[in-house]
Amino acid sequence: MPETILLEAEEKMEHSLNALHKEFATVRSGRANPKMLERVFVDYYGALSPINQIASIQTPEATQIYIKPYDKSLLSKIERAIFAANLGVTPVSDGIGIRIVLPPLTEENRRESVKVIHHMAEENKVAIRNIRRDAISGFKKMEKDKQLTEDDLRYYEDEVQKLTDKYIEKIDEIFHEKEKDIMHI
Repeated sequence: MPETILLEAEEKMEHSLNALHKEFATVRSGRANPKMLERVFVDYYGALSPINQIASIQTPEATQIYIKPYDKSLLSKIERAIFAANLGVTPVSDGIGIRIVLPPLTEENRRESVKVIHHMAEENKVAIRNIRRDAISGFKKMEKDKQLTEDDLRYYEDEVQKLTDKYIEKIDEIFHEKEKDIMHI
């Protein structure tokens, strides 16, 4: 039973780390990246659909994204959705698709992006620590119910702490990689 709590905690921590990867992908670094548009949802016949399910997204140049909807009647809806997502870009329709030209990042924009990813990383660390807290409370409940000895409780608390340290270190590594990517000119 305590191994189950430990495995669940590790699984939740891994899931949290994967979510952070996805969040970081939406933050713009130097080059155009279709993943920037993952937060954009378009009203498609009454249902909000991710933009990548209703259009093909390409990067013809390092500073451009081209969106070609499968249904041309969606052009104006896609444009509005991109504006509403507040990505700091201006979509331009050419009648067939939408072109987004990304302006070069200024030093100020880069620093602001680093602040955003730092905040994301800190939120993720808090989530990891909450997972640790929940696991430890599960172990303490087991000890209270006489399913664990005090020594076993300490052992499992140490194991959860090792897991927490491991995942917080991974978060720091991912953050520093993304920070380098953003600050690289």
